Amino acid sequence: MSAKAISEQTGKEFLYKYICTSAAVQNRFRYATVSADTDWERLTQDHPWLLTERLVVKPDQLIKRRGKLGLVGVDLDLQGVKEWLKQRLMRETTIGKAKGILKNFLIEPFVPHSQEEEFYTCIYATREGDYVLFHHEGGVEVGDVDSKAQRLLVGVDEKLTEDAVTEQLLIHVPDEKKEVLSSFIVGLFNLYEDLYFTYLEINPLVVTGEGVFVLDMAAKIDATAEFICKPKWGDVEFPPPFGREAYPEEAYIADLDAKSGASLKLTLLNPRGRIWTMVAGGGASVVYSDTICDLGGVDELANYGEYSGAPSEQQTYDYAKTILSLMTREKHPDGKVLIIGGSIANFTNVAATFKGIVRAIKDFQGPLKENEVTIFVRRGGPNYQEGLRVMGEVGKTTGIPIHVFGTETHMTAIVGMALGHRPIPNQPPVAAHTANFLLNSSSSAATPATSRTASFSEHKLTNDVTPAKKAKPGVPAASSLCYTWPVKNMFSASVQAKATTLFSKHTKALVWGMQTRAVQGMLDFDYVCSREEPSVAAMVYPFTGDHKQKFYWGHKEILMPVYKNMADAVKKHPEVDVLISFASLRSAFDSTMETMLYPQIHTIAIIAEGIPEALTRKLIKTANEKGVTIIGPATVGGIKPGCFKIGNTGGMLDNILASKLYRPGSVAYVSRSGGMSNELNNIISRTTDGVYEGVAIGGDRYPGSTFMDHVLRYQDTPGVKMIVVLGEIGGTEEYKICEGVKEGRITKPVVCWCIGTCATMFSSEVQFGHAGACANQASETAVAKNQALREAGVFVPRSFDELGDIIRTVYDDLVASGVIIPAQEVPPPTVPMDYSWARELGLIRKPASFMTSICDERGQELIYAGMPITEVFKEEMGLGGVLGLLWFQRRLPRYACQFIEMCLMVTADHGPAVSGAHNTIVCARAGKDLISSLTSGLLTIGDRFGGALDAAAKQFSKAFDSGMLPMEFVNKMKKDGKLIMGIGHRVKSINNPDMRVQILKDFVKQHFPATQLLDYALDVEKITTSKKPNLILNVDGFIGVAFVDLLRTCGGFTRDEADEFVEIGALNGIFVLGRSMGFIGHYLDQKRLKQGLYRHPWDDISYVLPEHMSM
Repeated sequence: MSAKAISEQTGKEFLYKYICTSAAVQNRFRYATVSADTDWERLTQDHPWLLTERLVVKPDQLIKRRGKLGLVGVDLDLQGVKEWLKQRLMRETTIGKAKGILKNFLIEPFVPHSQEEEFYTCIYATREGDYVLFHHEGGVEVGDVDSKAQRLLVGVDEKLTEDAVTEQLLIHVPDEKKEVLSSFIVGLFNLYEDLYFTYLEINPLVVTGEGVFVLDMAAKIDATAEFICKPKWGDVEFPPPFGREAYPEEAYIADLDAKSGASLKLTLLNPRGRIWTMVAGGGASVVYSDTICDLGGVDELANYGEYSGAPSEQQTYDYAKTILSLMTREKHPDGKVLIIGGSIANFTNVAATFKGIVRAIKDFQGPLKENEVTIFVRRGGPNYQEGLRVMGEVGKTTGIPIHVFGTETHMTAIVGMALGHRPIPNQPPVAAHTANFLLNSSSSAATPATSRTASFSEHKLTNDVTPAKKAKPGVPAASSLCYTWPVKNMFSASVQAKATTLFSKHTKALVWGMQTRAVQGMLDFDYVCSREEPSVAAMVYPFTGDHKQKFYWGHKEILMPVYKNMADAVKKHPEVDVLISFASLRSAFDSTMETMLYPQIHTIAIIAEGIPEALTRKLIKTANEKGVTIIGPATVGGIKPGCFKIGNTGGMLDNILASKLYRPGSVAYVSRSGGMSNELNNIISRTTDGVYEGVAIGGDRYPGSTFMDHVLRYQDTPGVKMIVVLGEIGGTEEYKICEGVKEGRITKPVVCWCIGTCATMFSSEVQFGHAGACANQASETAVAKNQALREAGVFVPRSFDELGDIIRTVYDDLVASGVIIPAQEVPPPTVPMDYSWARELGLIRKPASFMTSICDERGQELIYAGMPITEVFKEEMGLGGVLGLLWFQRRLPRYACQFIEMCLMVTADHGPAVSGAHNTIVCARAGKDLISSLTSGLLTIGDRFGGALDAAAKQFSKAFDSGMLPMEFVNKMKKDGKLIMGIGHRVKSINNPDMRVQILKDFVKQHFPATQLLDYALDVEKITTSKKPNLILNVDGFIGVAFVDLLRTCGGFTRDEADEFVEIGALNGIFVLGRSMGFIGHYLDQKRLKQGLYRHPWDDISYVLPEHMSM
C-alpha cells in the first residue's frame, strides 16, 4: 500500500518543521496529546501554555467532519477541557457505520477569529499531476468544496508560482491577504512534494493580522517513499481507520512484511468471526473477500490479508501461525472455517509455502480441533500438486477436515463449499502432474514442425510485424499500428503515438537484473512457441563486469551476453525494442529513465513493487513524450501466446501448456493483478479457444499504461475477437471503457468485472493488497463501476463466480455467428525439464557430491549438529560447546567445554621465537596479507612443532591399552630409537615447571571422572625426569593424553568412537585453532608497529661452502 493516512499531530509536525514560506505561521509545535494514561501534571510542565490560554480539544483518530459531529471542544480553559474529555475519552462512539472508542485527543491554543478569516485549501494527487483547491470560505459549513472551490492543476515536474496562485485561486480573497496566502500555499505545495504527501487538506486555514493559523488538518503520505524521506519523516506511526483497533498481530505481520521481499498483509475485521482467510495474491485476496460477502458472510468475515511474492517456508509459517493463533482464541457455536485460497501462481513455489502452513497446522492441531475448524484449500502454480498432496496428508494425520482442490476447480468455488452453498465433491478431479506436460511421451525425440503462430481462429495473421532486427534502432517496425486516445490526456507535454502491436514472434528484449530463472522461463516459452530465436538478446547487470551467462535453448546450451551498463547493451543489440526491468524499487526509476534515452526501446515492463507514486508519474510523463509503453510497476508483466512473454508471466511450462499459451487464441485480456491474470489464462483456456494477448498493468494507483490503452490496442488488432477486463476498486479508468463503448470507439464484445465489491459492506475503510485498491469517492467503488459498465453495454457478470460463464456465452455467440472459426490444435515441441526442478518434484535422484552432518544453513536459522543457533546462545554453550557440536557432534558436559576453552587459551601463543610465529612475522613484514601470513605459520605445525598432541595421544594410548608398564614403554621407545612425543621441553623442567600444564592438571584432576591415561603419562614423566630434568610431560603431551581421558570417560562416546577421533587428527585441531589466535596477533602486531621487510643478518648465518668452491 502506498497512500497512508497520518494523524493530525504528525501532519502538523511535518508542516511546522519543514514549510518554507514568508507567511508568518503561528502556533508552531503548540499542541499536546491526551490519552487514557496521560499524566496531567507532567503534561502541563511540558506545555505550560495549557495553564494560561484558551484551548481547543478534539479526537485525533482519522475522523472526518469532527465539528459537525460535535467532537470539537472550543474556547475552553484546562479544567473545561478535562470536563469535556470526561464525557468522551475511552467512550464508544458510532460515526457512520463505524463503531469505535475515542482514545487519542489533541489540545491546541484557541484562535479567536471571524468567519471572513477562514479559508479552505487542499492538495491531492492524480495521474496527470497535483490539484490545488482553494475556497475563500472555510470551516465547518464549507459544504461541497469539489464543486465550489477554485482549482489549479500543477502538472508532473511543473512548479507552482505565487502569481499562478494569486491569479487562479485567490480570485475572491481580499487584496491585503493575497500575498500572505499565495506565499503560504506555494510553501505548502513545496512541502507536499518534498515529503511525498498524496493528500493534504487544511480546513479551516485562518489568516489574521498576526499571521497564518493551521486549525484542522488531514493528510496522507506515500509510505513507499520511506527510503527517500526517512531522514525527515523519522519513525511514522500510521493509525488504523476509526472503528478498527490496532492489533499487535497486525503490527507483527507489518514488521515481517517490512523485513521481507515478499508481501505479507493482515487486517483484522472481526476477531470473533467464524470465516478466516489465508489467501495468496493481492488480487485474489480481494476476490475471495468479495465472494464471501456476496454469499452473506460479511458479518462473520474475521480478517482480510494476503501473502505473495514467493515468501519463504519460514515466513509463511510465521504468517500462518499468527492467523491460527487468532482464530482459535474464541469458540464459535457453528465452528469455524479457514479458506486457504489463491489464484494460479506465476513464480511462487506452492509446495514450499504450503510446507510453512502445514507446520503451523501441526503446531495448532489441538486448538483447531477444539474450535471445530474446517479448512478449504484451492491453489495452482509451480509445484502445486506436491503442495496439495502435503496439505491433504496433514488432514489425514491430524484428523482436521481439510478439503483440497487444484486448478480444475474454479478459484472461488471453495467459498460456496465453506459457507454451505454448494456441495463438497467426494473426489475432486486430479490435475496432471507437472512432469506429464514436460516429458515427451512419443517415441520420437524430434521437435515437431513449427506450430501456428497466427491467431488460432484465423487463416492468416493480418497484422504481423516486420522482424525487429530488420528495423532501424529507435524506429518502430513499419507495419506496427499506432494509436492515440482522444479522451483527455491531461499531461501538458506533447504526447507521441504508441505502437498498437507491442510484441511479435520476432520481438527481442533486454532483461535488467540477474533474473536467470525468469530468463530461462522466457526461453522455454519461446521454444514451445517454435520461435526461431530466443526473445532475450542480452541482460544488463551493473554489479558485475561484462560476461556471458549460460542458458538452455531446448536441449542445447547457449551463452547470453551480460553487460554492465545499458549503453553497451543497446549499442550492440540494435534489434532490441523491449526492456524487462527487474530493478529494485530503489533503482527502478533511474534505470527506466536511462532506458528511455534510447529511442529504439518502445516497451518497458517494470516488475518492482513499491516505487513512490511521484516517481511513477514522472516515468509516465516521459514515456508519453517519447511514445514508450510502460507495463507496470508492480506487475508480473504480460504474455502474447505464440510470440513473447514477460519474465515470469504465465507461470511455469506446465501451466503454459495446460492453458495453451503456446499458440494464440481469440481473446485478449487486461487486469491489474499478476496472479489473477494467470487465473484468467486458466478460465479463458477452459471456456474459449484461448488467449490472444494478456497484460497485467500492475496494482499501483498510477500504472504506466491503463486499461483503456490496452483495450484500444486490442480493438485495433484484427486477431482479437473479444476483450476481457478484470477491473478493481479505486480509480476511474473503467469509466473510459464505458465512454469508448458509448462513442463507438470500442465495437468488439467486452466482458468486464471489477473486484472489490465487498468494500461497501465494511464498516471501516480497508486497504486491499494493491496500492490502488482503495475508493476515495463513491464513483471509485467496484459496485458503481460494474453498474456503469453494465449500463454502457459491457457484459458484466453478477459475481466473479460467473465470469467464466459470461466469457463462454459471449465466445459461443461469436463462434455461432462465424466471427471466430476454431482451428485445429497443433502439438507444441517438448522442452526438457531443468535438473533442479525435476529434483524438486521428486522425479529423479542423484548421489550427492558432498555429505555433511555438522551444519545446515538452508533454513531460516543456522543449525549446528541439530541445534539451532538461538539455542546455542540461550544455553550459553560458549566456544567449547560449539566446538563440541561441530567437531564431535555431541553436546559435551560443561566441564568438557571448559577444558576445551582452557586448551585453546594455553596454546594461543608461545612467543615470537617458535617457528610458526617466526614464519608469520616474516610474511607480515614482507607485505603479505593476513591469510597468507597465517597460512605460512600454520604450515610449520607437525611432529616437531605443535603436532605432538595427536602423536602423544596415540603413543601413550597404545602403550597403556597393551598393558605395557611405564618403564617398559620408556625402554621400548629407547630401543626403537624413537622419541616419546609429548615429553621434553627446551626451557621448562621438573625444577622450573610449565604453569600451563599445572593449571590444566589441577582442573582435570578436579573435574574429570577418571584420568587413567594421564596418570600413566605422569608415571612415564617420573622415569624420564629422573634421567634428565627437562624431559617433562609438556603442554602438548598433557592435552593429548587428557583429551583421550575426556573422550573415553565423559559418557558421550563409545571406545571405538573415542579412538577414531584420535586417529583422524582431531586433537591436533586444538593446537591449530588455539595457535591461530597467536599467529593473527603477531601479524597485527607487526602491521601496527609498521615493521619493514625482514632480512636475516649475515652474522647469524654460518656459510659452509664446499672446499673446492672456497679455493
